[in-house]
Amino acid sequence: MFFSLPSWALALIIVAVIGGASLAGALAARYLHKHMDTLREPIGVLQGALLGVVGLILAFGLSLAVGRYEARRAAVVDEANAIGTAYLRAQLIGEPERSRSLELFPQYTDLTLRIAKEIPGSDAQKGTTAKESVLQRRLWRLAGMAIAAAPQASADRLYVDSLNDMFDQQTARASALNNRVPGAVLDLEVIAAALAIGVLALYLSALGRGLVTVVAAAALVTLLLLVTFDLDRPTRGLIKIPATPLQSVRASMILPPAAGGH
Repeated sequence: MFFSLPSWALALIIVAVIGGASLAGALAARYLHKHMDTLREPIGVLQGALLGVVGLILAFGLSLAVGRYEARRAAVVDEANAIGTAYLRAQLIGEPERSRSLELFPQYTDLTLRIAKEIPGSDAQKGTTAKESVLQRRLWRLAGMAIAAAPQASADRLYVDSLNDMFDQQTARASALNNRVPGAVLDLEVIAAALAIGVLALYLSALGRGLVTVVAAAALVTLLLLVTFDLDRPTRGLIKIPATPLQSVRASMILPPAAGGH
């Protein structure tokens, strides 16, 4: 549910949930004011336990999001390296396959760059991936023709290996982009955080103090939730996966090929 929302809507919902929980806790303290002498101690124990558990839940969710973010960054670097290697080795195969293959690499790299701006799982990304698959088939067909023309040439075989690795890295990157923190974990984080902040507001309001503490705790929890959600949205929000490695590879294709085929 959360992943499909725009970033501004997601931030608004989290702020509203945590802020609403804080307000509900403060109002509940006023309602239970007459019974606070007997409830103060159990509520204090409950809010301390809740804050500890919620801290662990938030840390767990954040570690999941950071791990996936790092995996996506590594996938971009691996795919860029695979494309660069395949492009260099394509310069060493025979004509006419060499020229025809080299013409396809800039188009293929442009598609990989487009994916960096599209929402994972969206129709736009699926369309781009389908276009990549078409280019992959064309490149593989040309590689097969190069092998058939020179079955003993080592350059052609090395090119085929690097081309296969390029295809594998594209699959790995697509998988990493769609590997998100489970929705149940994110739901649990939001619900548990709201409950803990609400009980904290209830306890501190019963003591007649703690407005600044509640606001600070609510702000901190909200920030942690927003960072966790932002890390899990690789093409939206403030924390995005840099496409610099792919851009560098694409820029290298502007220059004339450095080597000639056999």
